[in-house]
Amino acid sequence: MKKVAFHTLGCKVNQYETQAMMEIFKKANYAVVGDSESANVYVINTCTVTNMSEKKSRQFIRRAKRQNPDSIIVVVGCYVQVSPEEVSEIEGVNIVIGTNDRKNIIELIDKSRFRDKIVTVDDIMAVKEFEELEINEVKGKTRAFLKIQEGCNQYCSYCIIPYARGKIRSRKEENIVKEVERLVENGVKEIVLTGIHLASYGKERGSEDSLVNLLFKLDDVSGLERIRLGSLEPTLFTDEFLSKLVKVNKICDHFHLSLQSGCDEILDKMNRKYISSEYRNTVESIKKAFHNVAITTDLIVGFPGETADNFKTTYDFVNEMGFSEIHVFKFSPKKGTKAAKFKPQVNSMVMNKRSEELIKLGKTLQKDYILKQLNSVTDVLVENKSKQIEGCVEGLTKNYLKVVIDAKEETVGSIVKARLVGFVGDKIIGEIEN
Repeated sequence: MKKVAFHTLGCKVNQYETQAMMEIFKKANYAVVGDSESANVYVINTCTVTNMSEKKSRQFIRRAKRQNPDSIIVVVGCYVQVSPEEVSEIEGVNIVIGTNDRKNIIELIDKSRFRDKIVTVDDIMAVKEFEELEINEVKGKTRAFLKIQEGCNQYCSYCIIPYARGKIRSRKEENIVKEVERLVENGVKEIVLTGIHLASYGKERGSEDSLVNLLFKLDDVSGLERIRLGSLEPTLFTDEFLSKLVKVNKICDHFHLSLQSGCDEILDKMNRKYISSEYRNTVESIKKAFHNVAITTDLIVGFPGETADNFKTTYDFVNEMGFSEIHVFKFSPKKGTKAAKFKPQVNSMVMNKRSEELIKLGKTLQKDYILKQLNSVTDVLVENKSKQIEGCVEGLTKNYLKVVIDAKEETVGSIVKARLVGFVGDKIIGEIEN
């Protein structure tokens, strides 16, 4: 049997697409092996968000060829889409596929046996249809990611992704529902909806209600216990949207609202589509609608021109919002974006210090949120046997708390009621509530 190995960089969307490609290979009678093993075909699913992610892609391409000099090297994804010539010139690469033709990967491999190199990179800005890739096999998993949207029309000044993924386009409702039904039949209890700009789902079709209408349809899928939303823009949460969202019975009370900066001057330079007061109003509205909600976010420090006062404004704003978790990224100038040319660039030592301060604040806010949850009883979706604590299992609450429970392995895959009694690091200790 022929063997294929995958190496994936980047976001949850990339991870979904890799899993879908794995199923294509399995249907073609390939065995999927680890990326450190010898394989007939290596597929590198690339990321281009940072220069480091591109470097990691190049490093693995070379490593794969050393593992099996006779292997076929297939490079796909965002890095390919924005720099097809650069990728195709890397020694050892046989097939180069952008972000829109992955469904034909087996056919391209068959053709490559008669050609030195195949490059198939569409004009992504001209692509109007969502590329259907699907997942059916999720053995042993209780939670699955599901890509429902592609592309972005926002053009934030620091971001290359619109040029790698093209304009917004959405998956058909009926195809999403069918895939969810198949996943539930395979034991999945929670679906995490993802996309490049999830808040834009259905908007190219002229509907502002497409996302919430889809949620109502998924709410009716028998056997599905939870629906979680991936990263969202705060502008999605209008009063009308929230009034409908609270009626989706299976929605998780955890929302990842991208912030990037708490300073209006920096938000404007970033070309974000909101100001801090609008973001504050959104958070306040969500907290009124969902009593125990967890709100997480992303932040960029060291954006060009960010002064000490700008950073303090962001720091104070983050502290005010009371996030349950924050992800901090240091600005990295990405070729092809407007921000790469902005001046002045922030000194790396200053950037590191600001990053450390925000990370420390994030840990404090996370602890504060966890302390508020202690002694409450909540549902925990048990996902796996604990690797750190013998005799325990681990799972997630609806508001995205990681819980460790002293329970039998047989509970994996089920939802149990647990009292939250303590915590270690970012994990809460839970006790089964009879």
